[in-house]
Parts: sequence; C-alpha cells; structure tokens
Amino acid sequence: MTPAQYFDAVIPTVDMTIRSELYHTNEFNFAVAVILSAQATDKKVNEVTPGLFAVAPTPQKMLDLGIDGLKEHIRVISFFNNKAKNIIALAERLLADGVEDVFPDKYHNRDVLMGLPGIGQKTANVVCNVLWGAPNIGVDTHVFRNAHRYGWVGDDDNTPEKVEVKLLKKIPKKYHSVVNHVMVLHGRYVCKALRPDCANCAAAHICSYKAKNI
Repeated sequence: MTPAQYFDAVIPTVDMTIRSELYHTNEFNFAVAVILSAQATDKKVNEVTPGLFAVAPTPQKMLDLGIDGLKEHIRVISFFNNKAKNIIALAERLLADGVEDVFPDKYHNRDVLMGLPGIGQKTANVVCNVLWGAPNIGVDTHVFRNAHRYGWVGDDDNTPEKVEVKLLKKIPKKYHSVVNHVMVLHGRYVCKALRPDCANCAAAHICSYKAKNI
C-alpha cells in the first residue's frame, strides 16, 4: 500500500472539518493543550483544559493563575510539574513579546516556535499544521506506529524526527498538510494498536499488514 493509495482511500472517511480533537479557544491555549498532550491522551487533556482555559485563556491570565494554580488544574496529567514550568515560562516569553491570544506572523514558523519554552519539534509541527495549515507532520504515537505498520518507514527510523523525514519524502506533497490529521484520527479509531478494526477500514483491501484483523 503506497501512501497515495492510503490517503485516497482514508481521507473520505475522516471528518476533515476537525483539525484537532484537543479543546482550545484560541491559538495560545491550543499550544498549551499540545504541550499538555505529550505522553498523555487527548481525552485526558480535554478533561482539564475547559476549566483551565476558562480562567487562564491568555498568557497574562496564565501568569495571574500562577504555577501553583496551574498545577491544581493539570495534576492528573503526566509530568504535570515539568509541563507547568514550561507553560508558565512560555506565557512569560509571549507576554514580554506582546502576545496575547493570537501568535503574530513571525511565530508561524516551526524553527521560531521551537525557540519558545516547552515547544519541541513535534509540538511545533502540530501547532503550525493545525493553526496555519503548514505541511508539517507531528509524529505522535499513531503516526509513528502506523507508518511502521504500513512499511513506509523501517526499523532504523526509530525516532519521531527520523519518521517525519522519511514520511515527507515518501508521501506526495499534496497530502502533507493533512497527514497528521488523517493518520491520527484513523489510527485512534480504526487502525488501532492492539485490535485494528480492519472490517471497517477503507484501506483494508490494499493493506498488506500481516496481522490484519479480518
């Protein structure tokens, strides 16, 4: 199954009006939600962010809440102490640059975003892709797993960074802006880790995965 065959088959089955299942109300708190989602499920993050963003939707409000107040909201999230430090540092940096709820154009760049506290390559990729449609691939657990499952990457591609490089070369450019969205939702609800729902997969007829659940 080539990447082009996969996306042609799967895209019609995915709700393309949804760009991310992470709850957010503006660009700043979407970045916060992505930071919180590292090594945590979107479902778990979405349990805490509505309450958090109701009181701290902007960098200034986040600083007003303070690190202890932030921790009270996110303590059920993995690595909440370190994430709280990074989010407060991010809010401080953005506020010093005059940023409130919307990132100015200079931040619409992965490398610039990666210079901000708490934002690594995956986070920057997701933010750029979801908010501004940039052709970046945020390699989360679903993208990583299924890129290997479909044989698009090899055993040596053992980091998200290596997988991203390989996918950008193998997947036709016309799909780059939707790779993350399509593969995440398809991997979350259909091509799941333990029991892929092959009977309801639009790509099952062209998939050569040896352990297909059919």
